[in-house]
Amino acid sequence: MRLKTLIILLIIAHGLSAQIESKYAYSFLTLPPSARVTALGGLLPTVMDDDITLALSNPASLNDKMHNQLAFAHNFHFADIQNGYVAYGRKLEKPDIHAHIGVQYISYGDFDYADILGHQDGTTFKAGETALVIGASKNIAERISAGINVKGVFSHLEQFTSTGIVADLGINYFKDSSDFILSFVVKNLGTEITTYNGTRFGTPLDIQIGISKRLRHLPFRFSIIAHQLQHGNIRYDDPDLKVKTDLFGEDVKENSFKNTVDNVFRHLVFSGEFLLGKHENLRIRGGYNHLRRQELSLSTFRSLAGFSLGFGIKISYFKLDYGVGYHHVAGATNHITIRTDMGQFF
Repeated sequence: MRLKTLIILLIIAHGLSAQIESKYAYSFLTLPPSARVTALGGLLPTVMDDDITLALSNPASLNDKMHNQLAFAHNFHFADIQNGYVAYGRKLEKPDIHAHIGVQYISYGDFDYADILGHQDGTTFKAGETALVIGASKNIAERISAGINVKGVFSHLEQFTSTGIVADLGINYFKDSSDFILSFVVKNLGTEITTYNGTRFGTPLDIQIGISKRLRHLPFRFSIIAHQLQHGNIRYDDPDLKVKTDLFGEDVKENSFKNTVDNVFRHLVFSGEFLLGKHENLRIRGGYNHLRRQELSLSTFRSLAGFSLGFGIKISYFKLDYGVGYHHVAGATNHITIRTDMGQFF
């Protein structure tokens, strides 16, 4: 029964990230670290400003503006599953590097013990995972920055535990820190040190390339992110897809061009952000994740699966971000982030 419970928890964790591949642990590492990233489609490795949570998406995005920035983010997921991220950034003058530390966590809630017949004795257990993050970046050329995140991962699912070591590698080319950025990131490269039950799973590797560009005559920044580039074909066989036949009963062949276009767009996330006000204190955001829509939408119901929305506003010394990510007809995730510059207090 405990082994079955572990399998169910792994399926739940994997369901949070999509259906590309199921043979890896620590799926929670693929979740967006902040409300801003949730609102922008779930991925944002291509922006360099004062938002310290972006360093988890790409360590090369660490910069001077993140010095003394502190952020708390919490995401209200489905079925009482909750995850979040806490981060702090600092510029180290002597080695001339930018650094940050953080804690990424997820709680799957409380579960009831039951025997094989479903009888419960009233006892419960918990399940959760945590990653301790430390990262740094350095300008290796006038317009190029490189960075690395190292994560110690600790997973506890009932009596089953696993520990691992994971790293993110990133590099940014920027014409200006806000005007144009081209990013290349290798996410979650690592391995399990200790395993749940003797079987070693992989980590949720994700290779990403993206661009962000702020328009010259409009307070708007758009981003296009290509992800899962380590996989060529990320389409999957849909068991509910009906086989079409012609008048003679012969199977109609699939449109290979249509499938190719669909596969290309599954690799892409599109997003945009309006930066309003003299000091950009109001931000309106939206994003579209085609992979999420194709995998989690239902053919019999219309929904906003794959779309996401949000806003950011500055109130006194604090910046509040809210993001909502639509996954399927069952509902959406609601993400909240509070950020502040600790230098204003000390």
